[in-house]
Amino acid sequence: MSRVYIPLILFVLLILEGVSIRFLPPQIAAGDLLFIPHWILLFLILVCIFYDKPRTYHAVIYALIFGFLIDMIYTGLLGAYMFTYGFAMYLTHILKRAFHGNFYVSLLLAAIGTALSDIVIYVIYSVIGFTDLYWTEYASVRLLPTIIINLIFLVIIYPMFVKRFIRWRDEQDWSS
Repeated sequence: MSRVYIPLILFVLLILEGVSIRFLPPQIAAGDLLFIPHWILLFLILVCIFYDKPRTYHAVIYALIFGFLIDMIYTGLLGAYMFTYGFAMYLTHILKRAFHGNFYVSLLLAAIGTALSDIVIYVIYSVIGFTDLYWTEYASVRLLPTIIINLIFLVIIYPMFVKRFIRWRDEQDWSS
């Protein structure tokens, strides 16, 4: 069943990312800070840590597919999210070998993945002229609030999905 549930959850997160800012209180949403939801990335980090086995790359494949969908739906540049999400998942897949999967490792890898993805997207957008923020302004106005809001989201979804991922991984027939 996990082969059905994971893409469905990712699809729901894809839709919710577009309206997530409306869930914030008006005082926060109307401020100067930019909050960019990377919910798909965070969910895939949990998939990578708790569902993927050492020789499977489900999270990387889903990152490429849903990164491309984000590019098609929400941005004007195809490939930016697809590349960064795929790269972040591959890096997470490599780093998870060095750590035991638990809450603190998930927070660490989520912070690294979110920061890496957002910085790479910022660099891509700066090079082609989609943004004109200076690095210091970007770091204080967008990067730090984005990391904080996404880590809060991870704390919320962590207890809902980790045991399911472990159960799905153990039930999965990897030979097919």
